[in-house]
Amino acid sequence: MISIVIPLYNKEKQISETLRSVLQQSFQNFEIVVVNDGSTDGSVSAVHSVKDDRIRVFHQNNAGVSAARNRGVEEARCDFIAFLDADDRWQPEYLQTQYELAQKYPECTVFACSYEFVHADGSVHPSIIRKLPFEGTDGILSNYFEVASCSNPPLWTSAVMVRKKRLQSMGGFPPGIKSGEDLLTWARLACTGQIAYSRSVLAQFISTPPDGVGSKASVRMSQGDPVLQSLQELEHLHGRNMPAIGSYIHRWIKIQAVIALEVGNYKKARHYSQLGISRGGSWKAFLPLFLISLLPACVVSLILKLK
Repeated sequence: MISIVIPLYNKEKQISETLRSVLQQSFQNFEIVVVNDGSTDGSVSAVHSVKDDRIRVFHQNNAGVSAARNRGVEEARCDFIAFLDADDRWQPEYLQTQYELAQKYPECTVFACSYEFVHADGSVHPSIIRKLPFEGTDGILSNYFEVASCSNPPLWTSAVMVRKKRLQSMGGFPPGIKSGEDLLTWARLACTGQIAYSRSVLAQFISTPPDGVGSKASVRMSQGDPVLQSLQELEHLHGRNMPAIGSYIHRWIKIQAVIALEVGNYKKARHYSQLGISRGGSWKAFLPLFLISLLPACVVSLILKLK
């Protein structure tokens, strides 16, 4: 049996379709744990409109997605936890594939599959996953950080199933981090256990328009960078056995530099560019970002649009 944990915050228009994608699974031995994280719209009513005895709803004051997922894990009755965000969807064979991965690779603690992006205009684009270390449909993702350094994230929350005890033993998702908390969690799990991976595209990342000040870009710039600090701690502890952590950190730093440019924080963009170079990152990757941050805002905006 699998527990499906869905954190819910103001997804009134999306949650019903998300739940339907679960109820239409070919694998039906599951429960659904919805954690209402202080929604202020009709999200909870939308959940109750979907009639199925396997759906359980828990309520808490708004504490963020990490706290909601951790609460869901705590309330889950099963040994396997599959995460699904309230605005994403699964293909009908998703849970069956994850279950079969767990049977085929019992030594693993994390099970994942590929996914695709569904944009607001209805267009669909596959995730790009490079340097998988195995042939065939599935295998052990033994080089997680190498793959993550040159691809879309190989582990994405709505396409991951984990062993409950293993996740709880490392403290679950980090509370207080509003963006990047999931990537940090998968990095921690990759350092301490094995990952089974399927190339099958069975989950859909449903893109929604950014919400201004609350967008991920603005949130990341306003919260400092606890993810970077934690990744550097992982590098210190595990870098000797997993040298590709360094390349993964360089990728994170580059992304942060680009986000800083997008939100007009050119000082922080220069900081990240200099940090990347000082850590031994590629000048080709970081010098252009540093130089762009020195230009007038109107020119920076034009360059970003051209990209």
